[in-house]
Amino acid sequence: MTDRREAPAETEPGPPMLDALGPGGPYRTHTRQPITDVTGAVMAEMSLAPALFVNRAMKALRAAAPLPAAERASALARAAELFRTARLGGLTVEEYEAAVSRVSGLPIGVVRVATATCADRVGQSYRSVHLSRPSGAVADWRDPLVRSSQAVWTRRGEVLAVHVPGNHPGTHGFWPEALALGYRVAVRPAAREPFTAHRLVLALREAGFGAGHVALLPCGHEAADAVVRGADLAYGGDEIIRQYADDPGVLSLQPGRSKILLTADTDWRDHLDMIIDSVGRHAGSGCVNATAVLVEGDPAPLAGAIAERLAALPSLPPHDEKARLPVQNAKAARALEKFVLDRANGTRAWLGGTGFVDELDDGSAVLRPAVHQVDSAQAPQLGTEVPFPCVWVAPWSREDGVEPLRDTLVLTVVTQDESLVEALIDEPSISNLHVGSHATHWHRPGLPHDGYLGEFLMRSKTVVRV
Repeated sequence: MTDRREAPAETEPGPPMLDALGPGGPYRTHTRQPITDVTGAVMAEMSLAPALFVNRAMKALRAAAPLPAAERASALARAAELFRTARLGGLTVEEYEAAVSRVSGLPIGVVRVATATCADRVGQSYRSVHLSRPSGAVADWRDPLVRSSQAVWTRRGEVLAVHVPGNHPGTHGFWPEALALGYRVAVRPAAREPFTAHRLVLALREAGFGAGHVALLPCGHEAADAVVRGADLAYGGDEIIRQYADDPGVLSLQPGRSKILLTADTDWRDHLDMIIDSVGRHAGSGCVNATAVLVEGDPAPLAGAIAERLAALPSLPPHDEKARLPVQNAKAARALEKFVLDRANGTRAWLGGTGFVDELDDGSAVLRPAVHQVDSAQAPQLGTEVPFPCVWVAPWSREDGVEPLRDTLVLTVVTQDESLVEALIDEPSISNLHVGSHATHWHRPGLPHDGYLGEFLMRSKTVVRV
């Protein structure tokens, strides 16, 4: 394929266009991917950049010098405000949120919260990422505190490839930390929901990061491989990133499998609101939503109470202000339903046992909650994560110990047993531990999500000076 000189994209009749954003500005290609909403209607078309364009963009990112640290910090703060309030790519923030809701199926209220959350994370990226710097290292070798020998925090590379999944807009709040550290970043947007990546890259460019600092590279699989190969490090959770999961230069986002444990020295009734919030907040779509609840004792009363509360949620299209549940295209929803029901074979269904898809009259379907009780803390269903409020309730005993709680992004434990808390803190496969009645989705900027991103992007280097 021959190269083409980039030029500002011209207005075309038909659906709105999401252009690639390369080193020379917007780039519109003849090869495009339709972006459909949950009813199947085409909402936009996304240019798919060829490998030649991707390779050129990656070389431009590598050749660019980072902005000075103070300029990076102020540009990130400006980008956060632009993302939250400005018209970008022809869309007001309200139009952007409506588009995200329609294509992702997330309730409009969830999307609005995600806009604010993403903006907060971006605005505090510079501060947040430096919280991961070892106390024995400085950020700049010119620091007056540097003596004749000192550890200096340095980048492991210069260019980061980002392949963030499209399950929730909030996932885009973390990768701008790489810009805070001086990386140049290439973002491949998810076809499921590309509006957030497009809007954020536009905001960053308008705020002061140049075309050589951050690029948006929508592309097919062949060119997506070129994005990863052209970078020093890669981060994300789509199928391209998973192909490189064993590469130490790739940080692959894993399923959350977040859980709640309640021991016998607590009364689960006092924590039911927290449990429902952990399962259902964000329409149950996030990696931080609880997918399993383990209780010391009989799980049946708790499973019944969870089912009763979740059953009251209404089935509504995503643009409805009262919507709380996710929506998918009806065909995709039925496929997910079959997967979950097959997985639930042999369990006790409290909710959704005969099906949980509630079809609307426009080709879309609401994913209603599902609650199943399993007979063991070792049940394989406890590791099943799906993008709607679906929870597996299990018995737990002291003999089960920590093993059923492994491989968990967030674990909320409600207990008075400090020795159990210590064992859970020591377990390396539990990324975050909430002790007490704290919802699994709770987070604030400055705290690690699945470790600090800076732990992957940076290292400490000894610098000796005369």
